[in-house]
Amino acid sequence: MNQLNPASLERSLSPFILIKAAGEMASAIAVRLYKANMGRICMLDLPQPLAVRRRVSFCPALDGGLAKVEDVDAVAVRDAGEMEAAWQQGQIAIMLTTDWSGLSDCSPDVVVDAVLAKRNLGTDKTEAPLVLALGPGFEAGRDCHLVVETNRGHDLGRLISTGPAAANTGIPGTIAGETENRVVRAPVTGRFDSTLEIGDEVRAGTTIGYIAGEPVVAKLGGVLRGLIKPGTEVSSGLKLGDIDPRGDNAYCGTISDKARTISGAVLEGVLSHFNRPASRC
Repeated sequence: MNQLNPASLERSLSPFILIKAAGEMASAIAVRLYKANMGRICMLDLPQPLAVRRRVSFCPALDGGLAKVEDVDAVAVRDAGEMEAAWQQGQIAIMLTTDWSGLSDCSPDVVVDAVLAKRNLGTDKTEAPLVLALGPGFEAGRDCHLVVETNRGHDLGRLISTGPAAANTGIPGTIAGETENRVVRAPVTGRFDSTLEIGDEVRAGTTIGYIAGEPVVAKLGGVLRGLIKPGTEVSSGLKLGDIDPRGDNAYCGTISDKARTISGAVLEGVLSHFNRPASRC
């Protein structure tokens, strides 16, 4: 159940927050900000999102009109009027990037780049009074105002005000002692097809799907915690799925520890910006 009272939007701290992407990390950020009573949130994504953890992502709303992550709703919108209507209903708005490009009059107070492309795809610190970006590929002070560290370890979630995040290691985080083997990657370029669903159990050697006739095979056993939408065109090496060796199906539908940490850092960055003492404004 959504906790935000639409009638309180004007009384609460509700900057207009634009989040680039609507996958796992972006959606965790949206949920955290929303639960802090920031109700004017719009997310942007591509017509064919590449999200793997779709049960905890808002991007499926672009297909079905509505998506829920834990107890928060997001609804697909096409213009500024529908975006405002979503906010008044206590919902997060999600829009295609192609639709957003036509809204030249909408000026966000905060921009969060949560694409996680490991490089800057065009974000600039002039896009809003506060611009945050996740992970490697950004330099705080040049590309944005704050960078959020996304590398697992001691500094995960640290806000960086000058300089870059840690370089991309290329090694997935460890879950139950497994790293690279738990990530399912595309062996070739083409259309990914599968009859499996997130939450299904797999074993080492299970065929998860096919790309251009080439089988996509699991390297270990566990639960499919994430799987890219079947029918998506993918490139060789792209992450298609995530196998959780712990085997707990409940984890498929809840925000991860890493995503909660990163979302908390973004919340800190937003609050520290808007709650500055008068002498520092």
